[in-house]
Amino acid sequence: MAAASASFLDMLHADAPAPDRVGGLALYGWLIGAWTMDAIIHADDGARHEAKGSIGFGWVLEGRAIQDVWILPGFFHGTTLRVYDPELDAWHILWSDPLKQYYARQIGRAEGSDIVQLGKAGDGVAIRWRFTEIARDSFRWLGESSPDDGVSWRLQADVQARRTLP
Repeated sequence: MAAASASFLDMLHADAPAPDRVGGLALYGWLIGAWTMDAIIHADDGARHEAKGSIGFGWVLEGRAIQDVWILPGFFHGTTLRVYDPELDAWHILWSDPLKQYYARQIGRAEGSDIVQLGKAGDGVAIRWRFTEIARDSFRWLGESSPDDGVSWRLQADVQARRTLP
């Protein structure tokens, strides 16, 4: 299909990872599909909120990146672009939540059996987001922030996700 006649979604979506990067793309490639989530959000004032939401992951940009959408009604509705960098053997992570006007940049890598993303929020605060307890059809995701640049961490979000579609 010619690019001029393709829809935006057709131009964005890819059916599979790019052949020249298959090995590096495996770190997040297992996430492709649809997921439900049970989340606990920890507010700065100590309040605890529980909610249910959904997550979808898909190949984009000729299979050289993964884009996901996280929807937790009342808390966030955003998207991540995950781009593998073969020179770094790591992932550039760009999060955007237009609902909350929250933006973050991170670098993601395997750390043992987990995936750890380190970086800064738009306000310069250090953040660490981790995929843990990874199984074929489930994972736990922890979102943390650090007011002291990584000396100590405060849990902000604890998500239990279950696959609904491959």
